[in-house]
Amino acid sequence: MAERNDLLRERRESFPSPAMPGEKMSPHELAEAVNRWLWETTGKRFDLDGAAIARWERGGVRWPRTHYRAALRHVLRVSTDAELGFRPSQKRSVGLDVIDYGAEIDLGVSPEEYVRRMSDSTTPTQVGMTDIDLVRKATAAIAASENKHGGGLAFASAKGQLEWATRLLKARADNKTRRALHEAVGNLAGVVAFSAFDIGNQDLAADSFLYALWCAQQGGSWQLRAATLADMARQSVYLGDLDTALDRIEFAQVRADRVTATGRAMLATVHARLLAQLGDHKAAVAEVDRADSYFADREVAEDPPWLTYYDEAEHQGSTARALTPLAIVERSPERAVGRLEAAVRLHSDGYPRSRTFSMTRLAALLLDAGELSTAIPSGRQALADAAEFHSKRMSDELETLYNAAKRRRSTPEVADFAEDLRRYLHKAETIEP
Repeated sequence: MAERNDLLRERRESFPSPAMPGEKMSPHELAEAVNRWLWETTGKRFDLDGAAIARWERGGVRWPRTHYRAALRHVLRVSTDAELGFRPSQKRSVGLDVIDYGAEIDLGVSPEEYVRRMSDSTTPTQVGMTDIDLVRKATAAIAASENKHGGGLAFASAKGQLEWATRLLKARADNKTRRALHEAVGNLAGVVAFSAFDIGNQDLAADSFLYALWCAQQGGSWQLRAATLADMARQSVYLGDLDTALDRIEFAQVRADRVTATGRAMLATVHARLLAQLGDHKAAVAEVDRADSYFADREVAEDPPWLTYYDEAEHQGSTARALTPLAIVERSPERAVGRLEAAVRLHSDGYPRSRTFSMTRLAALLLDAGELSTAIPSGRQALADAAEFHSKRMSDELETLYNAAKRRRSTPEVADFAEDLRRYLHKAETIEP
């Protein structure tokens, strides 16, 4: 569990409530004072709320954004962040850790410079909907390859397609076409980013996610913005930076009314997984229930192309992942197991990697629960299927399964399986011999 930030709480409580005589300043009142000071000094509206203040006091975030820390120092009349219990995270975070997702995105270079770096090839003079359709079709083909074979093969192809698509941004277009083009290029950039993430190229993934986010903003696409921030949150979770991940998924949920029901279900599921990893299992379960409700209301025809992957199988597998930490703590795996079994059963042939992820997680959870007779067949199937993918994330999942098997290797059948996993992972150069 996170270490509580008592300094922030005590400083807040040292101020009287502006609305309730005799009472201490509440988290909600502090948030209002912060928003008011930021509006007066920056001319921008911020929506900090009491729940965020309470989360900071619980220690869920130890290093809020720069503007929030400045406002808190002013409102609470201190001169340093340390007096409020804030300190920078020592966990690894790849890029983007100083971005205010609610403000204008800064690429660090001009779009023209980004284009120049990508390619010096000839740029078309004008683009139309035909060009945008080509970008969308290329993106769909690459995403399908990434789902079937892992990020390795897709990444090489996607980079070249993104170079071509990026050059289109320099061409003439009317406003409607330009917005659609930015959205299409941003979607392609997101596929490049996730492919890089899948094979372990985290720096390039971070850069490409940022480019996708910039494109979403330029195109006015709230749906692509939300999906990109969700993927960025997934990367932060993978890297162990839960504070940044929480910021990203909460920013992704801003203006959720502009996101389809499927998108809201996906965002709630990522949020639930993060809450579970932070140890707030009650909130995680509530968020899973909310995700189920959103998913039940979805209209597939309304979903943008980057959400086609989030079907019933994906929802079952992703929500199971959020429920797994609680299942292990309470030794009650039934709900998570049921969802993982459904995911394995429902995943189509277009998503073999996702099916293998679910199979691997199912086997690990069954091993933790001591259900060895069903765990081993699932694990062996996952191990056989994993050889088809060029995916660092898949190797990581198998390493988790290996660790679960090691804990049960007093049983000969499990010991044999653990040894097979060890050999595979050593060959993949992910563990020592």
